[in-house]
Parts: sequence; C-alpha cells; structure tokens
Amino acid sequence: MKRFGSLVLAAVLGSVITIVATQNFVKQPVQGVKIEHVNGLPVSQVAYTTNEKGEVVPLDFTGTAENVTQAVVHIRSTQENRTSSNSQVPDAFRHFFFDSPFENQMPRQSTGSGVIINKDGYIVTNNHVIEGSEVVQVTLSDNRELKAEVIGTDPDTDLAVIKVNAKDLPYLSFVNSDQTKVGQWVLAVGNPFNLNSTVTAGIISAKGRNINIINSNKQNRYGEQNVSTAIESFIQTDAAINPGNSGGALVDLNGGLVGINTAIASPTGSYSGYGFAVPANIVSKITEDLISFGTVQRGWLGINVSNVSSDLVKENDLAVNEGAFVAGFGDAPDKSAAKAAGIKEGDVVVKLDDTSIKSNTALIEYIGRKRPGDKVSVTVNRSGKEIVIPITLKNRDGNTNTVKREEKADVAALGLELEELDSKVLKRLDVTSGVKVKTLDAKLKRSGMREGFIITHVDDRAVKSTKEVNEIIKKKKSGDLITFAGIYEDYPREYIYALRM
Repeated sequence: MKRFGSLVLAAVLGSVITIVATQNFVKQPVQGVKIEHVNGLPVSQVAYTTNEKGEVVPLDFTGTAENVTQAVVHIRSTQENRTSSNSQVPDAFRHFFFDSPFENQMPRQSTGSGVIINKDGYIVTNNHVIEGSEVVQVTLSDNRELKAEVIGTDPDTDLAVIKVNAKDLPYLSFVNSDQTKVGQWVLAVGNPFNLNSTVTAGIISAKGRNINIINSNKQNRYGEQNVSTAIESFIQTDAAINPGNSGGALVDLNGGLVGINTAIASPTGSYSGYGFAVPANIVSKITEDLISFGTVQRGWLGINVSNVSSDLVKENDLAVNEGAFVAGFGDAPDKSAAKAAGIKEGDVVVKLDDTSIKSNTALIEYIGRKRPGDKVSVTVNRSGKEIVIPITLKNRDGNTNTVKREEKADVAALGLELEELDSKVLKRLDVTSGVKVKTLDAKLKRSGMREGFIITHVDDRAVKSTKEVNEIIKKKKSGDLITFAGIYEDYPREYIYALRM
C-alpha cells in the first residue's frame, strides 16, 4: 500500500513538472526575434468613418456606388471605312490585293466610358475615346442605346464633350478638386474590358502628376513643330483602372466628381497599381468652354517654365528650392502677357493669386483654368526678393478676344495635297472630272484612302479642280462629316471614304 502511494505521488509530481516545463517552453520567444503587440483596435479600424452627427459608423460604399453608376455610361465609337459597293474579297484571292485599296475597309471600333454632367444629356469623356470617330454610340445604365453628337474636343487635356437626346438623366456634380487630399478614399467607376458598371475603391496616392502622355509632340494650328501645349496635372489613385475606364468617373465617398479617369501606368497595358485622372476643376472649365464656345478659351502667360531643381538652383544662384522657373518667353515674345507686365527670364513664380506654386505643373494647371482677359496676381522671387506683378492673360494671338472654333481652311489643313488631272487621263479612265491625291497625312490613311486616289465627287458634288474641292471644304465646320468618292487607276470601281473635319 505504501508502495502504491509512492507511485501515485511520483506520477502526480511528474505531471506537474511536465506541465510547467511545457508552459515555460511555449512562452519563451525565439532567440533574436522580438514580436510586438499593441493595444487598441485591429487593422479593420480603417473600415470606419464618421457620419454627419460625428458618430463612428462602418465605411460603406454601396450607396455611393449605386448613385454614381447610374450617371456613368458606356461609349462605343466607330471609324467607318465605307465603299460604295461590296468590297468583300474571297479568301482565295486576298493575296492578290496585299496593300491595295481593298485593305483596311472594315470599320474600327473603340470603347470607353463617359460621365453625365447635366440632366439634359451632356456627357464628358476622354478625347482619345471618340477621336476620329464617325459614329458615337452611348449605352445608359438602363441599357438604352443612343447616338451621341460631338459637341467639342480638347486634345490638350484629352477631354471631350458629347450629347445625347434625352432628358432628366441622372448626373454627377463637380467637387473642388483642389481640396482633395492624398490618402482620401475615392471610387473609380467605368466599363473596363466592356464590363459595364464596374466600381473599384482606393485612395488618392498623389496629386499634380505630369506623365507626358498628352500631345507630347505635335504640330499646332500655327504650323509650329514639336510644340507641347498639354495640360497635365493628374490625380493619381490606386483604385483599379483598366482599358475601358477611360472617360469614367473618379468620385469621393459622397459621389462628387473628383476627376475623369484618363490613363494608367503599366508595363502590361492593364492595372498595375497606378491610375491617373484629370482633376474636376480642369474638367469643369474645359466642359463649360466646349459647351458655350465650341472650343476652349485658354489664357496664356506666354512663358516657358521648368521645375526648380537642385541643379537649377546652383546654376542660377536661386534663393528658393520650389517654384516654376521662367526659362523664356516662347517663339513669340512680343505676344507674351508676362513679358509685357514685367516678368523677367530667371524669375521663379512662387504664387498665383493666393495659391502657392511649387512646380511648373502647378502653374500650368492653375493658368489652364483661366480665360483670355482674366487677371492674375503673379508673385515671383527675383534674386531673393518677392515681387507681386498683376497680369492680364492673353490668348495665343496676343490679345484678349474670344477664340472662335477653328475651321479647316482648305485641303492642306485637312491633310491632303491634290493635283489636277490631264484630260487625256480622265478620258482613259472614263470619268468626266476629278483631281488626284498626291499625298495625305496619317489620319486620312487610317480612313483607308491611299496616294493616287482620284476624287471625282465631294459630298456627292462632282469636282473638276482643286479649287472646287477647297471651296467645299471651306464651308465645313469642325465635327462635320465629309465624303470623298472616286476611283484608283488600277482598281476601276468606285470607293467612298468618310471622315470628320
């Protein structure tokens, strides 16, 4: 009995020792690794916000998403390369027509998004969504399909305004994009990959981004080469934006329009973490101009600016480390409002009115919201001293007049070079009149037209000379449709090409 009692006691003591040893082993951290624990709410705290009463409530996107998707539309634009008769060529014979007028005759389509900004059917989208299109089709959130009219475009901001014939549509209101902050929640709404009414959430990850994607090199209406007049000061977001989101809405949690989604930064062409939107303050100004005037009324300081960098500070002995450095007055200094007002090369613009300017992008964005005739108070740092200079902005022509919608003056402005045809050639081709296309630009080539095309009719009107073609084109306005009918010497059948001015 004593022996049994001893065995029981030994077993109990052994169990206690084992439990204590095990507990000590579990609590002992791995040598060299320190794991910290903090008191307070878990990470899910970011899913809470405050309501109008100041009460903490769960963050909920559903109401905003439901309202915003009703005002975001799907856009399908078509570039039609039409011929007067069936140009279908059997597969067995297609190798005979390589690089011939039979090529590139199929209509080309692009898709994107748009935002209704007015109950009467005005829609803002990206210029690149509808550029060069002959037909623009809009699908509303209730699946109605409507043909849209192009009201105006602005390649310098990659914005465009179109309109559908409908009333009492749901629409979004603009917010002051200057008051948005990095870290603020936003939703991106659009139609990526033709997936209608897609909503993604993220934050504003940066502001004032210039990524050099708009009109980096082009010829302007003054014939100047390699002139960049783009206004880029994008809102950067990590809300997922993909192809098809272009022209869609970036909104705050109240459903206010913060910007128009325009671009992504991606090595693959799909979302990889960053998207970019044109700020609402720029969108508002551009759309108002396009609706009211048909073209953008853009105020110009008439200066070339660059960012203030550490190298620039050393080279020019500058007294500030931020701002927009005045590098010159462009190719027409006599038309520069800034030079006329007393701005000097080497000045650093540090403030416009009451807005601090920390970069050339900030200056371009601020002035981009102004019109000719607007007055701006410009503060410059000159050799360490701040000077305030009032300036009245001008247009590109050096005055304060309202700019009219640019109209195509002649065939050269349209991108065509024509030559007269000898009567013997006309007789051989069995046509009574026509002019020959000597050269044409890339836009016209995209329509399917090729050098050597003999234009016999413009808008169903027979033409006998380049002068007659010019007279017809001069009567056209931007956005008007024009058709060219004719033949090729080696393909004696009629072709018709249509494009917008």
